Amino acid sequence: MLWFSLLVLIPLAAVIVQSTSIGWAGFWDVLTNPQTAAAIRLTVTQALYVTAANVVLGTLIAWVLVRDDFFGKRLLEVLIDIPFALPTIVAGLVLLSLYGPQSPLGVNVANTQKAVYLALAFVTLPFVVRTVQPVLEELDVEVEEAAASLGASRIVTFRRIILPALAPAIASGAALSFARAISEYGSLVLLSGNLAMRTEVTSVRMLTYIENGDTAAAAVVASVLLAVSFLVIVVLDIIQRRVARRG
Repeated sequence: MLWFSLLVLIPLAAVIVQSTSIGWAGFWDVLTNPQTAAAIRLTVTQALYVTAANVVLGTLIAWVLVRDDFFGKRLLEVLIDIPFALPTIVAGLVLLSLYGPQSPLGVNVANTQKAVYLALAFVTLPFVVRTVQPVLEELDVEVEEAAASLGASRIVTFRRIILPALAPAIASGAALSFARAISEYGSLVLLSGNLAMRTEVTSVRMLTYIENGDTAAAAVVASVLLAVSFLVIVVLDIIQRRVARRG
């Protein structure tokens, strides 16, 4: 608890205290600032979109890696972990090279909200895959075969047997994905362009506040993101408990 407090609880408490140092009127003024509100709205919505996509595609990728054998499987296993190992600013440079003005693919999404989604999708891809994959490996295939022998369709087997077992892992991966997405900075700064009211995310907005010496305003934005993250984690936990119980 001492180690956890030093790393997490005390810093979080300090951020919350700092955010309230300007009073509730100042707190509300920061949140209602059009540029700050636009940054929060963009960051949260894009993080939700990316998390939803990761829940579906990440689970499918994990399923293929566990249940299927194909040429290049080991290479795919390595490639999935690249966003974990690659410095985010390098990831931003790679994405800019592939999807920027000089794109060899003919796809230019630089300085658009699509760039924000693309960058967040890149850095959060492994989370759901790596949380679901070990659980899938431990599932007993004979249980699925027994369900099939009793007349259960593949959809029923997945909904009543597989999904309840995977729900906690999917929820954990989704929570990690969302938390990483709303706090991302490095992979965004080059591709998104950080355009105010258009492609500026909260991490860039907080940096601007800090550079201007307004640490209290930066703490306000951080506190809002903390509250949103906590809410999303609670919702995911409720959903996974209901799915597991109904299974």
